[in-house]
Amino acid sequence: MFQPIIPISGLGGWRFLQDTYDSQFKAFTQSVQLNRDTEYFRENIGNVETAEELVSDRRLLSVTLGAFGLSDDINSKFFIQKMLQEGSVADDALANRFTDGRYKEMSQAFGFGPGEFLKVGQPDFVEAIITRYETLEFEVAAGEQNESMRFALYAEREMELLANEDISNDAKWFTLMGEPPLRELFETALNLPSAFGQIDIDQQLGVFKERARKEFGSDDLTIFSDPEVVQELVTKYIVRDQIKDFNNSFSSNSIALTLLRGF
Repeated sequence: MFQPIIPISGLGGWRFLQDTYDSQFKAFTQSVQLNRDTEYFRENIGNVETAEELVSDRRLLSVTLGAFGLSDDINSKFFIQKMLQEGSVADDALANRFTDGRYKEMSQAFGFGPGEFLKVGQPDFVEAIITRYETLEFEVAAGEQNESMRFALYAEREMELLANEDISNDAKWFTLMGEPPLRELFETALNLPSAFGQIDIDQQLGVFKERARKEFGSDDLTIFSDPEVVQELVTKYIVRDQIKDFNNSFSSNSIALTLLRGF
């Protein structure tokens, strides 16, 4: 399996990854194991008619979950089956009760639920899922080299989509707050403390919006439909993440030095 090359951390590493993304992504998608997984999905997903059939095939489920950044749920078969079976039409459907919108997006993509139509036979369905899977798997692989690069790539891909959603600004913020990768990135970019998530959710919204106005001049998330603003966000995230890592390292080294001096 091809592993993304990120020679240095911080902004230098991010600029290198941006400059070489196309060639690195092409090499990654030509990896033997990835091709085996995507070909298996391409050849077999059309035979699936129910959520139970999907979760019963681990290889199909692996690609499905990977396409939505939910690979950690690979062993939660009952949970995923219920999520898909209930769909997203009913207000009380399981997918609608989660703040993390990726579950709803996955459920809608397949259409197993009541009042929905099965999409696995649609002309563009298979290639759309495979493209998502390859993209997110590359992000995971980049994250294994440098975790901040995974969050940066994710934000670069998702922020414009969220910015252009036809929902209220507060709804966009709540969507962002419920999606762990974006929340992590914004908390770091806006210089929020690690315990921030423990306060009341409405208070969190107010703080997020206040910090956004300070950093970007607006709390309206439609500003992130502009790629340049997204890059400004990613830059703030990477710089502050590197500073945080440096401070943590410096603190650990200081503690170790203090302990050594005591002997």
